Amino acid sequence: MSIGNRNRIMTGLGFLFRVTLRRPDLTGEIFHIREPQKIPLVLSPDEVRRLLAMARSPRLHLMLSLAYGCGLRAGEVVRLRAGDIDGAQGIIRIVQAKGRKDRNVMLPGDLLALLRQWWQVRPKRRDKGVAMEQRWLFPGSRPGRPITTRQFSRLFHEAAASAGITKPVTLHTLRHSFATHLLERGTDIRHIQALLGHHKLDTTARYTRVATGTISAIESPLDQLSRPGRSVGKKKTKQPA
Repeated sequence: MSIGNRNRIMTGLGFLFRVTLRRPDLTGEIFHIREPQKIPLVLSPDEVRRLLAMARSPRLHLMLSLAYGCGLRAGEVVRLRAGDIDGAQGIIRIVQAKGRKDRNVMLPGDLLALLRQWWQVRPKRRDKGVAMEQRWLFPGSRPGRPITTRQFSRLFHEAAASAGITKPVTLHTLRHSFATHLLERGTDIRHIQALLGHHKLDTTARYTRVATGTISAIESPLDQLSRPGRSVGKKKTKQPA
């Protein structure tokens, strides 16, 4: 049982003792387990380049590019339909994502070109009777269904192994990398929050802990000790005229 589920059970027991049984004295025996805070695993830009280079088909290359280039979840990539792509406005509409929320993400020019190339070679045997805007971008083997996230994950791990990536990565690592790399480039954290579809800013703020480019650029006070004529923590004060 996960820590989150245990805490929800404890909350329910608290209500039972306080309200239903009118025994608030028993609530002191209930405690919540603090869930460990782990920082997300991310890929470096060079690792992302290697991964994309190892995508052995136009379909996989496009799917991985969408996951990293737009910060999409695996399920959001596989459920994309033709009508979700708005080349005129330069956006992709993510319909009824996690939390039953819609959102828009950017559509880079390179991705739009890849999408147009893929549409020319995409399998069309399942398109009969389906309106253009409702057609899956990545149709699966089952009629009326897209490729599964399980198959997408298997192809991703094959590409990662071919790229020599030994980290314990998952498809969600590409979404983490998208957010972290944007943050390192100085993108406003609230814009990243909107792109990811996070309800709380705290969820997005965790990427500040893994933005290695930003962290490594911070000057340590140790560096200042080796510079002659400067003291750490003291500012020059103006002398009165």
